Amino acid sequence: MNDSADAPTESGESAQNPSGLWFQDTGTLGERTRRVLLELLKGPYVSGAQSPQLWSALVADESIVRSRLHDLFLELVIDKIDEFAFTRKVVSEEIDVPAAVRSERLTFLDTAMLLVLRQLLLAAPGERRVIVDREEVYERLAIYRTGDESTFQRNLNGAWSRMSNRLRVLHKAGEERFEISPMVKFLIDEDQVRELIDVYERITSGEAKGSIAEAGLSSHATDDPDDPEGSDPDSGLGTDDSEEDEA
Repeated sequence: MNDSADAPTESGESAQNPSGLWFQDTGTLGERTRRVLLELLKGPYVSGAQSPQLWSALVADESIVRSRLHDLFLELVIDKIDEFAFTRKVVSEEIDVPAAVRSERLTFLDTAMLLVLRQLLLAAPGERRVIVDREEVYERLAIYRTGDESTFQRNLNGAWSRMSNRLRVLHKAGEERFEISPMVKFLIDEDQVRELIDVYERITSGEAKGSIAEAGLSSHATDDPDDPEGSDPDSGLGTDDSEEDEA
């Protein structure tokens, strides 16, 4: 008796699951939809301009992707005009929602730089692309300087690197020219905007004497016990309100 006759074959498995991509694959999503779901989980976002095929898959299967994310206590945020999407923790008063993704920890200067980029973006309504140079952004942040100039410059470079590589809200558009991603509108909330503007006004009035610590940007605490640093539950980004390292 041939035992192999009773064993499922690779073609038999594929026939049982028409969505299967490999032997014994039980998934039900198409390949591109799986890839876009994976990119959303990896973060920080999916862009239609940068990944048009993934974006098409997301738009076509939005309801399915949204449902799969809900299984993980995550909400899909999608902007079909600027063509980007990202995930954030579900906010509900009905259940205790667990944290599904790790929050990004930002310094004060990171958050201030996000505010500047957001202001530059909103100052150009209707523009398809908003291009800035590094020095323009650095000049706007000079008011927040603490410590010596070389330390502040190093901290600025570190924040700029995080904007470009980790958060991906700056994309090179030429020699020392960078395009601002519309994603910055979602990475800093209105409470943080108001607090940073208050810090700026107190520094310019002389009340805070140019010190970030004396100006006192408050933290956005979360109810997640595994996130002691404090994070913004809406954007999924954590904030560190301490001053930059002056070593």
